[in-house]
Amino acid sequence: MNFTMKEAIEVLERTPKTLEHFLSGISDEWLHCREGEGTWTVSEVIEHLIEGERQNWIPRLTWILQEGDTKPFPPFDRYSHLQKKHESSIEEKLHELNKIRTESITRLKELIDPERHLESTGLHPEFGSVKARELISTWVVHDLTHIAQIVRVMAKRYSTDVGPWKAYLGILKAKDGAS
Repeated sequence: MNFTMKEAIEVLERTPKTLEHFLSGISDEWLHCREGEGTWTVSEVIEHLIEGERQNWIPRLTWILQEGDTKPFPPFDRYSHLQKKHESSIEEKLHELNKIRTESITRLKELIDPERHLESTGLHPEFGSVKARELISTWVVHDLTHIAQIVRVMAKRYSTDVGPWKAYLGILKAKDGAS
């Protein structure tokens, strides 16, 4: 087992800043391109991360600590951000993600005593019994997954433009996916 709270927080703290540095000020064409039908744009990925901060990670950790595995925590709709109209700029979205993430990390540190709570269990509506440590680990890997997705979506925008060099660019061969 590789998980430590310190390392998890290192990634969780850096995700919004990494995305801000990478995406602020870039052309709308980068922000609204897709890998294909049914896939998310860069902007939609950021909206999904914001929704996760609001509805998923800390609410579920709180549920695990309060309810244990007596009843399942509410399901998280991974696609709820697609049902809303988002008119804010990428900079505003990234600022919101950074603000909410900072609050989430503060709350995480308040909620979880690594010596006492990491093995606490809750009841996932689909997976059954899950541990707080597993949820926090998933949060970290979820961030890394979406950072990779953003880079992949952007790379595929130039897929036909790279000509024969495509043979050397593994990112252009990566599997498409919405989430």
